Amino acid sequence: MGSFVLERTIAAPVERVFALSLDVGVHVDSMAAHDERIADGVRSGRMAEGDTVTWDARHFGIRFRMTSVVFDVDEPRAFSDRQIRGPFVEFRHRHTFAPLPDLEAHEDAREGRTLMRDEIVFRSPFGPIGRVVDALVMRRHLARLIEQRNDTLGARAVAAL
Repeated sequence: MGSFVLERTIAAPVERVFALSLDVGVHVDSMAAHDERIADGVRSGRMAEGDTVTWDARHFGIRFRMTSVVFDVDEPRAFSDRQIRGPFVEFRHRHTFAPLPDLEAHEDAREGRTLMRDEIVFRSPFGPIGRVVDALVMRRHLARLIEQRNDTLGARAVAAL
C-alpha cells in the first residue's frame, strides 16, 4: 500500500483553512489543469459529515470518476475522506489543522498561521502490477495533485485576509 504525508504552513487562521479545505469549489479550481468537475453529490459550498461527491477528471489522458465521502469531522482540527467508488482499491485522506503562533507581533501581522497536514493512503488495483505502478508513478502523481490543491487553498486563505 502506498502512502505519503505533506505539510504546509499557511498564513491564515485555522478556521479559515479548515473551511476552505471542505469547499468543493476550491477543489475544482485547484484541479482545473485536469478538467476536474463535479459529476454528482455536493455541487457547491462546504461539505459536512457524511456528504459525498463524485469527481470526474482526466489523468494520464484517461477520464476517471471517484466518489468520496467525508467523515470524522472535528472542526476546526481534522476531517477525513475516502473513496467509496472509483479507480483505487483503497484511497484515504486524513486532513489535520493546527494553529501556529504568529511569528512577530507588528502592525501588518496576519490573523494567525496554520500547519496543514495531509496523510494519504492508497492502493491501486491489479495486485503486484498495481504495487509497481503505485511505487513508480502514482505516489508522485498524487503528491503533485495534493500540492496543487494546497497551492490554491493557501492562496485563497491568504487572499481572504
